Order: sequence, then C-alpha cells, then structure tokens
Amino acid sequence: MDGIALFGATGKMGRAILPLLAASDQLMLTGALASPGNPAIGQDAGSVAGLFPLGVAVTDDPDRALAGARVALDFTRASASLTHARACARRGVSVVIGTTGHDEAARRELGDLARSVAVVLAPNLSLGVNLLLRLAEVAAVALPEYDAEIFEAHHRDKADAPSGTALALGETVARARGTSLDRSAVYARRGDTGPRADGAIGFSVVRAGDIVGEHRLVLAGPGERVELAHLAQDRSGFARGALAAARWLAQGRRPGFYAMKDVLGL
Repeated sequence: MDGIALFGATGKMGRAILPLLAASDQLMLTGALASPGNPAIGQDAGSVAGLFPLGVAVTDDPDRALAGARVALDFTRASASLTHARACARRGVSVVIGTTGHDEAARRELGDLARSVAVVLAPNLSLGVNLLLRLAEVAAVALPEYDAEIFEAHHRDKADAPSGTALALGETVARARGTSLDRSAVYARRGDTGPRADGAIGFSVVRAGDIVGEHRLVLAGPGERVELAHLAQDRSGFARGALAAARWLAQGRRPGFYAMKDVLGL
C-alpha cells in the first residue's frame, strides 16, 4: 500500500478524507500534520477524527509527517501549502494541493517545484466539478455571444473570494473565447455601472452558514438562458477526488504540474 501524508488532518477536508483512507486497500495514512499549537498534536489522527486509532500521531513538523509517504495531500492555507510543497520537493514526495488562494508568485514557485516532483494543483478535487469545467468549455465555445455570470456560495469561514473553483470557471470561459480572465472579470457592481461590457464575466459571492460549496455558470442570450451548476451536499465528493488524485500520482508520474483533468483523462 502507498503511504499518504495528510496536511491539514484536523480540518474539514482532513476529517472527510481520513475515513476513506482508513477503508482503502490501496492507500494508507503514514503522516498527519496540523498547524503549530493545534490541540490535536500528539494525538492519534484516527481518534481525532472520531475513528478507531490509526497508529499515526498528529505532528506540526512537515518532514516528520512526510516520513514513509509516497504522496502528500495538502488542505491547509495558501502560504502554508507552499512551505509544505517545498518540503515535498526536498524529499521527492508527490503532492496534491487542494488549497486555493495562491497568488501569481506562489503559482510560479509551485511550477518550479514541479520540476522536481509531480504536483497536482486543483481548485476543486470533486469529480463532478471537473466535469462541470469541461462542460463550461464546450458551452462557452458553442455560445460565444452569450453573457457569462458565475455565482458561488461557501461557508462563513472560507477565507478567499471568489473561490478557486469560481475563478477556474471564469478562466475556462475566457480561454474558450480567446481572451483572459484578467481582461474580462467583473468582481463588483455598485451604483451607476452603465451597460454591461461585451465579453464581461461577472462574479457573485456568498459567504454564509455552513454551505459546503455551490457553483453555477449562467450563459444568458436573447430569449434564453443556459445554466450549468454543481452543488456539494457534503465533502465526501472532494475527499474521493483527492484520493483518486493520490492513487494517480502513486502510479509513478514524472515530475510536472498537473490538473484534475489529467487525473480524470479529460
């Protein structure tokens, strides 16, 4: 079985992944990381997640968490994930990064690190969301003159906005139409904004309650509207996608920068 290091083991995604790892006959938890000062440090990762003991103590040392791992899964914060990716590159451990909010400098450094190890960077690891991205590409090409609007909603604790998945949707539409999101995105509207600019891609964001994640692409044209949507009912879909990416990397992928479309053959 291939060893997995889980960064962010005590967070929402970590707790969703641990039961699937415990039940897997291909992957096994070999390391669990939490941020310094987390009360779970030193405790068994399985017990922290409400499972049976897994024989892996939670640590705040990335190198210790990576000992014995073939692949790391990172669900922390953007700045921390970059530190963790550096540790993975030093130790030759492939990594799946499900964390969002990286700036351009961080993305460039991740690209540099991918020269040493295989890196899957995915704003959303859900299999359904990645199908949504492919469908968005098809729709944007088929309906080039239709106005594009992207709606997303998440729980009140999510730190970045718009979500990485919403931005990926916008980038997909822009790229399919031969432009860039930097040129097309409209992130805020207030007061007398004037008529909509041709080619604009608008974003709307909700942060409330315990919403797991909702994304919707609307393409509106004369007399009709096309909507493509993904609604997450819990985090199990993201967790299954994370393990699918881990299994794919564990097959021995060459160093490089990959996306979920590579994992899924899309």
